[in-house]
Amino acid sequence: MFRGTYTALVTPFQNNEIDLEAFERLIEAQIEAGITGIVPVGTTGESPTLSCGERHQVIERAVKTAHGRCQVIAGTGSNSTRDAIAHTKAAEEIGVDGALLVAPYYNKPNQEGLFRHFEAIARETSLKLVLYNIPGRCGVDIAADTVVRLAEHCPNIVSIKEASGSVDRVSELASRLPDEFTILSGDDSLTLPFLAVGAVGVVSVVSNLFPAEVVRLVRLFLEGKAKEARRLHQKFYPLFKDAFIEPNPVPAKTALSWRGVMSADCRLPLVAMSEANAERLRQTLARLES
Repeated sequence: MFRGTYTALVTPFQNNEIDLEAFERLIEAQIEAGITGIVPVGTTGESPTLSCGERHQVIERAVKTAHGRCQVIAGTGSNSTRDAIAHTKAAEEIGVDGALLVAPYYNKPNQEGLFRHFEAIARETSLKLVLYNIPGRCGVDIAADTVVRLAEHCPNIVSIKEASGSVDRVSELASRLPDEFTILSGDDSLTLPFLAVGAVGVVSVVSNLFPAEVVRLVRLFLEGKAKEARRLHQKFYPLFKDAFIEPNPVPAKTALSWRGVMSADCRLPLVAMSEANAERLRQTLARLES
């Protein structure tokens, strides 16, 4: 069962090539902080800019580095059902614990198309699968009825990363889905509100920078220490917002580069932060780290 804190890993680049040494250092820091799991090759990992070979290379290195010390959920989604099946089967062969399947983007299928897409992938793998609902990026919403239908028809679809921005949506899902089907927040700033209405964890971007703190926030709430979790949420809320003042993962990579962890390089069409936004991010981090 997927619950707890998962880091949507950035993919480090150096001179436009994947920096595997920096990637390993990032994973080691996550594990040391007590992360539940890591998610390579998701949106934060700039998956659309990776070749098929690069995707497999990153997933392989994540599994090898983690070495069973945390879960690995690979991003294997696509707007092509055939490609999503191929990516998922390849990840299964590499040895991941699960796969994250983003809703098909750009081609905007209807709800029946969404159901058949995810059902087709589920039939081709024994991996535990996590749906990823992010209508702001994909242009389609996986309706609650469709999520419930998938949970009923596909035993290996066991979780959803919910990034719709709607507390009402999480409330509805929690009331209609089986207890064993887990809901994970897909937005750092909404982790605490989502936990309050039935989510049991987060797939976090900010945990690239502050893994121990995000782990602690989730753990505190799940242990019934809501007031302490709320204080931590309030402390980090400015960063939860500033981590997205430019397209993800540009701010996260920029902050990691200031720490000397990796280059800030992203692949086009993503570009470096503006000076004004970079200064705003510096000030937010300085307040947290002072």
